[in-house]
Amino acid sequence: MSAEPASLPQPPAVDAGTFDVASLRRAEFPWADETTYLNHASIGPIPERTRLALDAFNRRRATPFRLPDRDLFGTLADSRRLIAELLSATPAEIALTVNTSFGLGIAARALPLRSGDVVLVSDREFPANVYPWIRLREKGVDVELVPTTDAGWPDEPRIMERLADPRVRALAVSLVQFSNGYRVDLGALSAATRQSGAFLIVDAIQGVGQTPVDLRRTPVDILACGGQKWLLSPWGSGFVYVRRELIPALRPPVTGWMAFEGTDDLTRLTTYDDTLRLDARRFELMTLPYQDFAGMNASLGLVLELGVDRIQAHLRRLHVPVLAWAERTGARLASPLGARGSGILCLVPGEVGEAFRRLKAARVICSLREGAIRLSPHAYNTVEELERVVTVLDGRA
Repeated sequence: MSAEPASLPQPPAVDAGTFDVASLRRAEFPWADETTYLNHASIGPIPERTRLALDAFNRRRATPFRLPDRDLFGTLADSRRLIAELLSATPAEIALTVNTSFGLGIAARALPLRSGDVVLVSDREFPANVYPWIRLREKGVDVELVPTTDAGWPDEPRIMERLADPRVRALAVSLVQFSNGYRVDLGALSAATRQSGAFLIVDAIQGVGQTPVDLRRTPVDILACGGQKWLLSPWGSGFVYVRRELIPALRPPVTGWMAFEGTDDLTRLTTYDDTLRLDARRFELMTLPYQDFAGMNASLGLVLELGVDRIQAHLRRLHVPVLAWAERTGARLASPLGARGSGILCLVPGEVGEAFRRLKAARVICSLREGAIRLSPHAYNTVEELERVVTVLDGRA
């Protein structure tokens, strides 16, 4: 796949659907003026409503008699419902996990992969979406790292070609690449895997919350995501989506005691019915960190209120000053523009290490990944903050 032309996108027109960034900063991120935080691809902050929800839950946790079972299980049910709404899925397809890695581990160990089968993984993926698959080599599965393009992006045409091989039984890919912000054509990969019969597994932690995902329109088999980045949720909150039709065919590699039918009745736990649940809860381990999911519910409420489509449009507006600077100075963009772009913007100015140090000294919080400066703003960031980044890069601050 050839690189897209480095033509600057125009900022989307502001319409009635644009949210009030100033009000959002005051209400949910009152510390935002203390620094320029552009590091959501690493760790997202928790909004004020989430901090308050955590505090309220933990006050009740200090006196457990104020936390009846119906409230604990209700918290988890609300999480499944909100996640399903975010993905256009159903709550029955959502299992709650503590991170992305657990969901990817379920996929690698539960899918019916045998010796001689091939799993495709795009090279230069984040390690969480590589190591679970590499370990399958122990059972004779051929794990093939598909080389990236010269630009460092997933080579989707080559992946499509390989999917025609009947030995290819699974494709594992990130929705958005951590090191350059490349967003895959999930629709095309979905169509190709539906046609070939291969399983499609998606590491979605860098995408969900900043780019819309509609699993009714774009089917995947398994999607794993942690909440601590773009979903602005506590550590220890995450989920795995498993396509409804696939659930009965998958045996969890590790089973929690509530993965089985009948265990909701806490008065009769020694019946020992070994029938796995018919929904995705068969993949959950207990006890989950209830407080983190109480916090996640508050954060998901905010993301849904803002609207992921509006967040996506806002992030594209924020990129414009930096893109203009890169064009003016000749700094290389490591991120694609246009349809394959995302909220992550990576650039390689001359003396990238020194440029990164200047940004840190100016209290611009970002990351250096794979030789590029990674800027990852969110809904509460402003154009003025990205203009300040340009000022620092120019050595004027």
